[in-house]
Amino acid sequence: MACPYFHWEHMPLLEIWREKEGCNGIPQTILESYRPGESIDIFKESLSGNSIDYGGENIPIPFNLEILKWAKETHKVLSEAKVPSGVKFYNIYGINLETPHSVCYGSEEAPITDIRDLRFSEPTYVCVDGDGTVPVESAKADGLNAEARVGIPGEHRGILCEPHLYRILKHWLKAGNPDPFYNPINDYVILPTAFEMESLHEKGMQVTSLKEEWEIITEDQGNQDANKNSLVSSISVSQGPSKQSSRSEAHATVIVHPQNEGKQHVELNAISVSIDT
Repeated sequence: MACPYFHWEHMPLLEIWREKEGCNGIPQTILESYRPGESIDIFKESLSGNSIDYGGENIPIPFNLEILKWAKETHKVLSEAKVPSGVKFYNIYGINLETPHSVCYGSEEAPITDIRDLRFSEPTYVCVDGDGTVPVESAKADGLNAEARVGIPGEHRGILCEPHLYRILKHWLKAGNPDPFYNPINDYVILPTAFEMESLHEKGMQVTSLKEEWEIITEDQGNQDANKNSLVSSISVSQGPSKQSSRSEAHATVIVHPQNEGKQHVELNAISVSIDT
């Protein structure tokens, strides 16, 4: 269960467009913002007249301060918790879904005139990355000494059905025949297949070449036909001569070949030349 820990700069807000009487007696619309601790009085006022009819009886349901008290006590216990020695803690959380973070009631054109009507208003949300319920910033801020924290695409409860989750668990628990090259963060097996490096120094010139190749293996073959062409990317860097360093240039090219039977071949070719001044 993820608990609401937030860094200060990511503090969620309750925002309300309200109509209030100005100094000159003319109503004006202002946007008020409340941090979590400041929102309690708003909740109490907005739910002061809240009730339901059950069996012909009207039952009041105000803001429950007892539940708030329990939540604060639970938060205190969790914030002071430590992982026992000899126990390893891992954190897997959901990502890639819009997750409500801050909420706004009313608008500049249609402000809230009575806080007790707040519960009947349709809010708008400011969303961040998360699992649809818990924002990533909160899910990562467990406050514990984690061996690893990994975010995988998934919904708050639906993540329990994600094959990626169970591949990570098998890897961490070393269940079955674990692959030492498996990377739980990107769900790939990156298998080095070739490495060559040569260096030549002659007449004030040094030339170094590097060639490296990998096979990226993934169980997700859904998009293996999406791109039949190799992807090529290159970068060049040069540095002019100075009193402290020689003139040098470097060039690298990465070729990503189309996926074939769950495997994708990647090549890196690089060369650097430096000339003594």
